[in-house]
Formats: sequence, C-alpha cells, structure tokens
Amino acid sequence: MKKFYYLLLSMLISFSTFGQEVSTLIKGTVIDNDNKEPVIGASVIIEGTTTGSITNYNGEFSIRTSKEGPQTIVVSFVGYTTIEQEVVLKGGEANLGELTLTSDAIGLAEVEVIASVAIDRKTPVAVSTIAPEAIENKLGTKEFPEILKSTPGVYATKQGGGFGDSRINLRGFSSANIAVMINGVPVNDMENGTVYWSNWAGLSDVTRSMQVQRGLGASKVAVPSVGGTINILTKTTDAQKGGNVYYGIGNDGREKMALTLSTGKMDNGYAVTFSGSRTTGQGFVDATSFEGYSYFLNVSKEINKNHMLSFTAFGAPQTHGQRNGYNMGIEDYQRYGGIRYNSDWGYLDGQEYNLFTNSYHKPQISLNHYWTINDRSNLSTSVYVSVGQGGGTGFLGTSKDTDAYRRSDGLIDFEKIRDENIALAEQGLGSETILRSSNNNHTWVGALSVYDNKITDYLTFMGGLDLRYYKGEHYRQVEDLLGGEYFLSNVDVNNPGQKAVVGDKVGYNNDGEVYWLGTFGQLEYSKDNLSAFVSAAVSNTTYYRLDYFQYTDGNQLSDAYDFLGYSAKAGVNYNITENHNVFANTGYISRAPFFRSVFPNHTNNGNKNAENEKIISFELGYGYRSARFNANVNVYHTQWKDRSFTKTVNQDFTANLLGVNATHQGVELDARYNVTPKLTLTGMLSIGDWRWDNDLTNVPVFDQNNQVVDEVNIYIADLKVGNSAQTTAALGLNYELMKGLKLGADYNFFGQNYADFDPTRRDNPEDRSEAWRMKDFSVVDVNVRYNFKLGKLSTTVYGNVDNIFNETYITDAQDGADHTAATATRIYYGLGRTWSMGMKLNF
Repeated sequence: MKKFYYLLLSMLISFSTFGQEVSTLIKGTVIDNDNKEPVIGASVIIEGTTTGSITNYNGEFSIRTSKEGPQTIVVSFVGYTTIEQEVVLKGGEANLGELTLTSDAIGLAEVEVIASVAIDRKTPVAVSTIAPEAIENKLGTKEFPEILKSTPGVYATKQGGGFGDSRINLRGFSSANIAVMINGVPVNDMENGTVYWSNWAGLSDVTRSMQVQRGLGASKVAVPSVGGTINILTKTTDAQKGGNVYYGIGNDGREKMALTLSTGKMDNGYAVTFSGSRTTGQGFVDATSFEGYSYFLNVSKEINKNHMLSFTAFGAPQTHGQRNGYNMGIEDYQRYGGIRYNSDWGYLDGQEYNLFTNSYHKPQISLNHYWTINDRSNLSTSVYVSVGQGGGTGFLGTSKDTDAYRRSDGLIDFEKIRDENIALAEQGLGSETILRSSNNNHTWVGALSVYDNKITDYLTFMGGLDLRYYKGEHYRQVEDLLGGEYFLSNVDVNNPGQKAVVGDKVGYNNDGEVYWLGTFGQLEYSKDNLSAFVSAAVSNTTYYRLDYFQYTDGNQLSDAYDFLGYSAKAGVNYNITENHNVFANTGYISRAPFFRSVFPNHTNNGNKNAENEKIISFELGYGYRSARFNANVNVYHTQWKDRSFTKTVNQDFTANLLGVNATHQGVELDARYNVTPKLTLTGMLSIGDWRWDNDLTNVPVFDQNNQVVDEVNIYIADLKVGNSAQTTAALGLNYELMKGLKLGADYNFFGQNYADFDPTRRDNPEDRSEAWRMKDFSVVDVNVRYNFKLGKLSTTVYGNVDNIFNETYITDAQDGADHTAATATRIYYGLGRTWSMGMKLNF
C-alpha cells in the first residue's frame, strides 16, 4: 500500500511540475528593407526545432513554445538573406518588434522598376509569380515555358520535341501576341513578334523570378501585349560571396554541368557574378541530339548613394536536331514506331543525318544606370544590344521527302538522293536537291528610360522613352551539295545562271529594317486601401525592306511604311479588409501590323492598305489572403478587331482581309493552402471561350492599278480558336517529409484543345464544322529535393520524373480537310515518361 501512495505522490508532483511549465509567446513583424512593406509567407522558426510559423498578410507571426533561456529565431524567405535573432525566453511574451529582410541581390529593386513588376494587392492585374526555387525543383526535362503550365490561361508544349522548340499560348494567344521581357527589355522578334525559346535555353539557370501578368498587364513601356506579359528577371549580383557547382543526368543521355561564382559586394563598391553551363543529350525524339551552352555575367558598381551601374551579358548558343513533320498524321506514328518517330532524318555514310538542324546564338548585353535624384524622384535607364546569328537547315530544289525517297523504316533515303546528284554531276549538271540553311541574323539596339516622381505622398508619376532599331538579314545558303558539283540558281537578277557552291547565297536574300519610337506615361494613386492607375503610350513603327536578289543595284530599298500605334489602360484595386481585395482594369490598344502584313508577297511592293489591329479588354478580379490560404479568381473579356490577315490570289494579287474579329473570354481561379508548415497544396482552374466572331464575304482583290480582279470569302463565325487548350486545371502538393527532404507532385489537365487552322482557307459556306478536337489529357509530374551538409558544403540533390504514368497524348495538330483525326497533319505527341537528377554544391 505504501508503494501505491509513493507512486501516486510522484505522479501528482510530476503533473504539478508539468502544469507549471514555462510558456512563452514569441511575436514580431517581418518587413522588406527596400519598400518597408510586410513580407507575406516568410518562414520563422526556432533554430534546432520544427517549431515555427509563417507571416500573415501584415507580416506578423506568433510562436508559442515551452523552451526557456537563450534561443535563436531564424527568419527566411526566397530572394532574401536569412537573418537570425537572439532572444531569451522566460515565460510570458517576447516581442521581437520589426525584423528586416534584405534582398540577397544587388540592384534587384532598381531592375524591378524597369521591368514593371506587379505588386500583390496593389497592382490591379491578374498575376502569377514563379520563384527560382520552384524553377529548380520542377524544371527537370521540361522546357523553360513549360514551368508555367500550372498557371491559369497557359498552354505550353514542346511542339516537335527538339531542344528549345517549345511554344507557349496565353489565353489562346500565341507568343507573337504576348509581351516577353527579360529585365524589362522586350525580346519578341521585331518583325513578326515571335519568341524563339531555343535562343533563351539557358534562362532557367539565371532566372531569379518569373511573373506572368495575364491580360493587359502592368508593363509601363510601349509594349502592346494582347494575351499578357511574361516578365523574367535574371540574377543581378549576389550580395554575398560564394557560388555553386551542379552536375545532372537524365533520360536519353542528357547531361548538364553548371558553375556559378560571385564575389559579393567588395570594398571598392564592385560586385561580380558569373554563371555558365553545358547541356547535351540525344533527345527523346529520334535524331534530335543537342548541345547547348549558357553564360551569364553581371558586374555592378555602387558609385555613391545616388548612382549605381550594372552591366549584364548573357546568351545560350545551341545546336539541335528538329522534327518538323509537315505531313505527319497519326497513321505515320503507328506505322513507323510510335511517338518518338521523326520523319525528317536518315543516314548518310552510316552517320545520322537530320534534314532539319537549328543552330543559333543570340547574346543580349545591357548597361543599366540607376540615379536617385532625390528622395522623391529616380531615373532608371537601360541601353542594350542583341546580335543574333544562325538558322535552320532543310531541302532546296526538288523535294525528296516523298514516298519515293523514303525507306521502308520511314527514314529519308539520303544516299539515294546523293547517288542521283553524283550521276547528274557526271553529266556536267548541278545537284537536283541540296541541303540549304535559312539564316535569320539580326542586330537589335535599344534604350529604355523610366523616370518616376512622387508628386505627393499618394500620387506618383512615371514616364519615359522606348527606342529601338532592328535589322534582320534573311537569306539561304548552300550547306551540302549532297554529292553534286554545284546548284543552279536563277533567282538573283544580278547573277543569272548562278552555279552556287557551299557557302553561296541562294533562294532569297533580303533585309528587314524596323525603327521604333515609343513614349509612355502613368499616374499611380495609392492611399490606405485604395490604389489606382491610368496610363497611355504612343509608338511609331517604320518598316523598310531591302531585296538583293529581285532588284538591281540602286533599286533594292523599298519605300518607308509608317504606322502609329497607341494604347490606354486604367485599373483600380481596393483592399476591403486585410484578407479581401477586388480589382478591375480596362484598356484599348491600336497596334501596328507585323512586317509580313506590310510586305505580304515577299517583294518591296508594300501593302499601303495594311491596318492597325485593335484590342479592347476588361477584367474583374477578387483575391483572398491569409497566413495559410491565398486565392484569386478573375473574369476577362478581350475583343481582337481587324486581325491582320492577307490572302494571295492567283499568285499575283493580295487581298487585305480587314474586319476579321475574335473574342477571348473566360474565368480563372488559383489557390494556395499551407495546411501545415510542412505541407502546401496548390490548385488552378481556367475555363476559356475563344471564338472567331464573323464571316467575311465579297472582299475585293486589287491589282497594281487598283482595279478589282477577284473576290474572296471566309466563313469562320462562331468557330473555336484553335492551337491551345481552352480548359486547363492543376493540383499540386509539396510536403517536407523530414528536415531537408521535400517531395512534390503536380497533376495537370488539358481539355477543349482544337487543331490549328488557317482562317483564310475556310472559304466554303457549307463547311461550318469545328476544327478537329484532340482528346483531353492529363499528366502527373513528381519531384524530390534533399538539402544536407556534405562536410562544410551545403548540398542539394534534385530528382524529377515527368509524365510518371507514361501517358500517350497529342499536344499539337494542324486541321485536315474533313476536320477529323484521320486527316489531321503535323501532329505532335507529348513526350512519354522522362527523368532527370542532379546535385548542387554551394560554397
């Protein structure tokens, strides 16, 4: 009995002691050092434990703990230098006050001004931001644009599957109608608006953050985006000395090596960061081997407290095999071996020989000057130059990619072509078919200057200039005579009967020149819970064309063709409470037609009747923010009027198809829920309704004497716009299984994807059928990341498996005659299961 009393007494003493255990509530607020705004979602943790919290909308956090004595509070957030705060816990409340996070990069705040970065709950646009950690974790074997595939309104594919051959559509608009900017500098081709992602294959190594502004966007420069703006910010210069090395491998012989070095800010005010990488592999698709390099250099100099200079140079030279598959249908894939099949290659002398090979190098160099004029005004200026060189190969002459020159295994019989050319050479004749390269070199220089002035505590003016000059050189040249002695060319009026050999220009030889002068202005109002803006931009585009083959000396330069474009935008955001906000924006754009619409027949006889395209857009949105749950929902309506279309009739005359209109509208939802500090769920749903609005009938075709010689009709009213999935959805999971080990999974669904088609070819009033609708599909990607110490080095191991269930699905297609799968051509399947893994050592 005594033992029982002793045991009972011991238990009572233990419970009493437990009940008296010291409990401390740790509180504080985390703010950004540059803009003094609260940092939302920062991690706050007691060092050596898993006890922690995440900051709420006001940057506030609270942690309750039973620990006593001296402790270290660690505050961290992506893009900021981690800070440690010492505190002595002794019960009650410990208020740490304001804890300030400083950017881990020099000059980032200044770059964000030029780049027009949207601010959450202030800038009234639909926006999604992707942090560098997410890019590192999820890139795997995906192309750079595919990182955005879980973003509302985005449809990104690899197209033919070659290295860098991916494309992206936003709200149904192609990249020609999406403003893509790197550090605020526009990179869309000045002649046709296209973005060639193979030119930027190394961006994933140096991207600090990527922001997708859907719709009109927050861009202050004179960039007439229709679908939205993709804002990419590269690294500037790391604030701390150090670096890292990376090595990775993947499916189909993929191998990547990378190095980053940074001096940090030195005593003399300079700071230097360099990154470089090399990536090689055979490619998932047959005969698409690749070799790519990337380099990045930033040198920053803090002259004094008012002036800073930043020099940046980066580029990504690469060579890769391609799959164009002009007439490939489902039957061809089934006949010749499945989704890896490539119809555009064969063997020559026992070696792999690809008909289509792309090589390009487009370095971009910029010098930025940031001037703090006084405590209310700043001037940020960027002067840049980009010089691109390269192109792609293909046949010239009599096409040999027909059944007569295709082997039983589906490959091109290059040796048969060569043998026939050798036989012609023995007769003193030139090669019938050769391999040519189509080169598109260019020189692009520009300057962008933004002045901002805080007129009052609540009203800010921003304005500036956007100047550009672009010269594109377009020509074909002989790459391989395929066994022959020469290639007979009669297209150069200055050299008739040319017997061209390797290196000679053939086919065409012309330049395009574009002069751009833009100015813009914006007023911003921000007070308490209300922020609003109104902006306007005006630009003048001048086109010239020089043709060295079709015209004699002295007559090779076209007249100047000038187009005045302008835009006006306005928006307002209201924070109802600390959790709820609403926004609205609207705008009108009158955009100059592209170069190909001004010179549609590949001659210097320009289209004097080319019209500006007009875009009208409005959007409404709602947002919810808390420490654990964020959500956004928005609806949009964009009407695209006078889309620039031309149609050639009888090979001699061109019709301007004015009045072709389309409407893109839809609803978008995205959400993020921090279930626990270790588990995060994400979700997205995007439902679009993108249609052509009207038919065109009895459109006159004029000859050079302005006489009507024909009429054309197109019948597209109410047809779905093709080439992009109109319904997309995504679910994501990120879980920290144990300290340093994080697992991630993403499910993506794509539906209502109609084959691409040329509206000008819909000239049959009896044919009102939709383009072929591809089968809906979904894919699941998984990733793992493990951080640990390897000696004294902080080390990270990455692993990715994309399309883990090896789903077979079609991503791209060209509509056929009867709008069914049987007649659809240029079909591209998505890649099957792919994997990659790598290790990064930080020092």
